[in-house]
Amino acid sequence: MPDIEFPTSAGTSPGYLAVPAGESGPATIVLQEWWGVDDHIRSVCDRLAAEGFFALAPDLYRGATTTEPSEAEQKMMALSMPDVEKDMCGAADFLSSRPGVQGPGVGSLGFCLGGGLSLWAAATCPQIAAAVTYYYVNPHGKPDFTKIRGPVLGHFGTADEFIPLDASKALESELREAGVDVTFYYYDGAGHAFFNDTNRLGTYDENAARLSWERTVSFLRSALAPS
Repeated sequence: MPDIEFPTSAGTSPGYLAVPAGESGPATIVLQEWWGVDDHIRSVCDRLAAEGFFALAPDLYRGATTTEPSEAEQKMMALSMPDVEKDMCGAADFLSSRPGVQGPGVGSLGFCLGGGLSLWAAATCPQIAAAVTYYYVNPHGKPDFTKIRGPVLGHFGTADEFIPLDASKALESELREAGVDVTFYYYDGAGHAFFNDTNRLGTYDENAARLSWERTVSFLRSALAPS
């Protein structure tokens, strides 16, 4: 399915929606890296649909993408978290009310900036029942982790130049202390953005990407299974 508009508490927002072949199954929102909703993020939605999920990536940059790190950083820093919350929660509400969507709620899955936003969504959007974070980054602060109700899965590379191992382990401890059911996996020798097979850092790691994807799909399938 192509780009869509979905309702939010502030009006409407754009996004990319992928629908499973049977038009029935669990659902998750997909949150972009700092590049925007580019071909890679769309491909993640399509891969989720191939696994039987509805997947919606809210377009936080309103159609803009970039391949320049300096521009990406500017766009990321210019985000307004109240506006981002409306987009994320609106996307989750849109999915949860869609015919064919099954489960106790919807998931959130994000990468880098989106990895940070995935946990933000879990803490602020009532429909989020499980969250996956890849190499969590969020320059806009932290939500109240005690408000996260569902389980959290995290994926981090031990050679990530942007997120030191100590920082990811501290995040894991902080979530656990907040009462979150958290499981973090650490991938030996993997760098930042190891899942992104289009990444410009040269850090794509095929083995880590494949294993983390298998774990992500299994986690979301289990956490979002109808009771």
